[in-house]
Amino acid sequence: MLHLELNSWFQKGLTKDEYISLMTRNKEEMTSIYNRFELTESDKQKLKAVQSKKLRAIVLTEDWCGDAMLNNPVLLRVAEAAGMEVRFVLRDQNLELMDQYLTNGTSRAIPIFIFIDQEGNEVGVWGPRAPEMQALVEKGRAELPDKEAPEFQEKQMALYKRLGQSYQIDSSIWQTVANSIMTAFL
Repeated sequence: MLHLELNSWFQKGLTKDEYISLMTRNKEEMTSIYNRFELTESDKQKLKAVQSKKLRAIVLTEDWCGDAMLNNPVLLRVAEAAGMEVRFVLRDQNLELMDQYLTNGTSRAIPIFIFIDQEGNEVGVWGPRAPEMQALVEKGRAELPDKEAPEFQEKQMALYKRLGQSYQIDSSIWQTVANSIMTAFL
């Protein structure tokens, strides 16, 4: 039954252009990464080999999410090379779907990429972060003061700002994310 549901979630999702036109946060940042990220020739060859599978992707996301700002444009480049249609589903309006893809069974972390075949069978799931990026975030969090400390909020915001800036300029991060995403369906 789930595969029929995934097909209908895909159908009701937004196209890339519809999603981008509705964005009110991180729009420039996301499109900037999208415009600058280029897959390697070997990745393009690997992805070309899956074009015949006609895979599709459902992206659970929200525009305010820093991880989505980084991961969504990379996914779009991967999807283009794989001949994969992508649809965006907003998490906060679609908790019924989100709650089937919780991180660690409890967290509504995004983005989540659900890869499906033409029948709507799940082929792979990825998200919310590449393991290397998760390690970077955890390292930064480990250096934060105790949650009760008066400076915790300020230091946490500074960490997220630093990460967001590196997501914008470090193209090796984009490649790391692409490599990780591809493991979900290759």
